Amino acid sequence: MTHTAVITGGNKGIGADLAQALLARDYTVVSISRHAPEVTHPRLNSVEADLLDGQAVAEAAAEVAAKHEVTHLIHNAGLIWPNLIEEAEPSDITGLAQLHLGSALTLLKAFLPAMKARQFGRVMFNGSRAALGAPTRTAYGATKAGMIGMARTWALELAPHGITVNVVAPGPILTDNFWGIVEKDSPQQEALAKRIPVGRIGRVDDVTRAFLFFCDPENSFVTGQTLYVCGGASVGSLQI
Repeated sequence: MTHTAVITGGNKGIGADLAQALLARDYTVVSISRHAPEVTHPRLNSVEADLLDGQAVAEAAAEVAAKHEVTHLIHNAGLIWPNLIEEAEPSDITGLAQLHLGSALTLLKAFLPAMKARQFGRVMFNGSRAALGAPTRTAYGATKAGMIGMARTWALELAPHGITVNVVAPGPILTDNFWGIVEKDSPQQEALAKRIPVGRIGRVDDVTRAFLFFCDPENSFVTGQTLYVCGGASVGSLQI
């Protein structure tokens, strides 16, 4: 069986690293993001779309479904938009709900007929340890927590069709999103690393390996689960 994986936000960070790992395993990969990947590969395809725009997502989903028989959907794209309660707005929640939840639903609905026809599929979310709560994460924490509820619901509905649905929930990972909040190589970054039980901040490859477990066609008995890749930060409190 050949495999085609759609990765939202597959152009950089965790998404780009996962794309390379899947290409190395002979997958065809489609990145859906605002910008094309910086690297090229014969089996790497790119569709540019802003996932905050519902219509753009629908058009991208239709384009990909028309060209590819998608077996894997990895919803990796995300934004943080940190704000204390006093500065947070309902529109923050609406926007991130579209990005983190609504776009995933639109994409899955487009790819689901092919998955059901094959009686095989792998659906994954890039969640966050912030789903457990974190200061300044009103919209982000709420919508990342929503991923867990949606994944569990989808897991129940899709299990009879050979489709698993799982969440990888990273803690602090050294990516542009992280450095947008914490200055790179700063004392704050060093202090944060010391507060994580394993004594370091995560790397993108830490997260990629978790996704590869859920991607594996042989792992058909694990669904509806959330795997925290956080160096133990999900066990206790952590402030960034």
